[in-house]
Amino acid sequence: MSSRLEALPLRHVLTLPATGSAVRIARETTEQVLTEWGVSRRHPSVDPALLILSELVTNSVQHAAVLSPNVTVVYAAGPGTFAFAVHDRHPYQPLLFSAATRAGGGGLGTVMELTVGLGGTAVIRRDADAKGKSIWITLPL
Repeated sequence: MSSRLEALPLRHVLTLPATGSAVRIARETTEQVLTEWGVSRRHPSVDPALLILSELVTNSVQHAAVLSPNVTVVYAAGPGTFAFAVHDRHPYQPLLFSAATRAGGGGLGTVMELTVGLGGTAVIRRDADAKGKSIWITLPL
């Protein structure tokens, strides 16, 4: 994690089985965490964050579950920033800034369009053993 993300004081971690219900539970948990952290459900970044999270968890469930029985969501926040990561133990790393994503190609295209449109960032961080990855999204609050 970058030093900027490490400096965010609020943290929450959620680990779920990589099944279809993970998407709903991750969304509900995101709403609860943001409320606990004092972020209004009406904040303009909340609905896009929920959609981005849903797409990333769905991708982990659909594409990584064969090698990754769990999906983990890490939440972090601080003044003016909300960050979250979706982690699985599948080694494949999608290209976030490919021609397909720039053309709106599927779920990652939506993720990137929303993230960049809000002035946020998206990065993939490979696990130290190269057998998994986290996709980190950082959005302004």
